[in-house]
Amino acid sequence: MGVPYFSQWESRDLTEAVVAEGAKVALARDASWASSGAATQAEYVEWADHVCGMACLKMMLAARTGRVVPTLELARGCTEHGGYVRQPDGGIKGLIYAPFTRYVAAQFGMVAEVVVGVEAAALPDILRQAEFFMASVHPGIRWPERAPPGRGGHLVLVHRATAERIVFHNPSGHDRAAQENAEMAPAEFDRFFAGRGVAVYPEGAGPG
Repeated sequence: MGVPYFSQWESRDLTEAVVAEGAKVALARDASWASSGAATQAEYVEWADHVCGMACLKMMLAARTGRVVPTLELARGCTEHGGYVRQPDGGIKGLIYAPFTRYVAAQFGMVAEVVVGVEAAALPDILRQAEFFMASVHPGIRWPERAPPGRGGHLVLVHRATAERIVFHNPSGHDRAAQENAEMAPAEFDRFFAGRGVAVYPEGAGPG
């Protein structure tokens, strides 16, 4: 059956425009914005660049339960637990991993663990116990042929890993091939991977 895919914005085909024009411009023409759970289109646009983690959570919940929870509904709940923080200048800080794990435990009964200091070669071992791994990567992972300027800053959902291939859903992939079941060799993935993320365990299981 596989893991359902969701973009971090409601119209996945607008991703290329978001990358080229910015969320404020491109998502002003997203007719599906209300499906995000936002109260207004302005709220939807405000959160658009911050909800890659909520898109990953949305995918995990849909895979487990078949239920599709609106992205902004998840973001509000996560904010209540400290996973996002409003800055004095009005900006949004997050996703903050530790409060996120507490949120998913309290709200959805999910066992999640913050993981740091790992390389992509460790992901197969992690996924022998965990069901999913939310990996911090550079958003430029959508263009594997390009050299990224850094690592981290964006979350993708790794749902399968072997010694040869890391398979993931990218909430901000610019086309279908970069969105669903994107594949990379571990050494290639490491060019973008910050060595940290969140492991989410099967129901009734946990680390160790």
